[in-house]
Amino acid sequence: MTHARIGSTRLDIDLPLPDGMTALLGPAGAGKTAALGAIAGFTRPERGRILIGDAIVFDGESGVNLPPRRRRCAWAGARDALFPHLTVRQNLLFAADRWARLERTRRVAEMLERFELADALDTRPRDLPPARRLRAEVARALMTEPKLLLVDDRGADRGADEALLRLVREAFDGPVLWVTASLDLCYSSADRLALLEGGRVVGCGPARELMERPESAAAARMVGISNLYPATIAALDPGRNQSRLECAEFVLTGPYLKGHFKGDRVWVGIRAEDVRVHAGELEPGVNFVAAHLLRMTERPRTVRLEFAGGIAAEIAREQYAMQKDNKGWQVEFPPAALRVF
Repeated sequence: MTHARIGSTRLDIDLPLPDGMTALLGPAGAGKTAALGAIAGFTRPERGRILIGDAIVFDGESGVNLPPRRRRCAWAGARDALFPHLTVRQNLLFAADRWARLERTRRVAEMLERFELADALDTRPRDLPPARRLRAEVARALMTEPKLLLVDDRGADRGADEALLRLVREAFDGPVLWVTASLDLCYSSADRLALLEGGRVVGCGPARELMERPESAAAARMVGISNLYPATIAALDPGRNQSRLECAEFVLTGPYLKGHFKGDRVWVGIRAEDVRVHAGELEPGVNFVAAHLLRMTERPRTVRLEFAGGIAAEIAREQYAMQKDNKGWQVEFPPAALRVF
């Protein structure tokens, strides 16, 4: 199985890459580009081992370090890499030069059709919109019949979408490592998700499971849980399946925390879209907290409300329209939506 264990001054990761789509997510400077470069062979790690398929392409102890051209690893970087003076078809023909002319022509026509580029075969890359340029670049990368596909989708105008990832799945059944900043794509299209921070993997597993139930505050922050609060476990009640969590500004009732003890320090998190907003004059209920509204930000379908104490809620525009004249505000943290790390 493809597997990258890489160690260097700024990168220390152990990343299995089974068949299917693995999304790599992390903040700027986390080491995403360095990881892809080491796997592809553009940079040499100080230590570790990299397997692509069953082949060892790098081993720090034995000194194995195959050059990129021998790793059977396809690459689509953060910047356009298509030859600008060639058409889309000519770019793919260049990648297919190891086959005889008729076979090369057949394979290129098949790939153009598969990636829905047949209407653009005589178009130069600069005349294509960004999303189609990326589609052509991935198609060219797969022309080489690689064992591993690496894609860096963080360019400002790369334009990856669910349709492209679906086409990649249909065209290639090997491992794919896809660097992205889109949480939506991670949730909708990735089989696995790897979270990278400070050159280390802080979370790795099935994409949806990891996004729904991250294992640490660092992982939670990366998968979009913006409400994060340090807390102390004040009480544990296994009979009621409850715990009491004391944060700096409020006290919350949460799920029973098996394996924890009274007095333990933990983090409590909740997504902004799971926070409920009420008028201030309502009777307080479980996990109701009086809040002072600081600012409102409009989004295409929702409104983000930011309250004092680091509380954020995201509600429907229609709901905000009915509540915008509230004299006071309360926010509710539903116990079932709380995540404790």
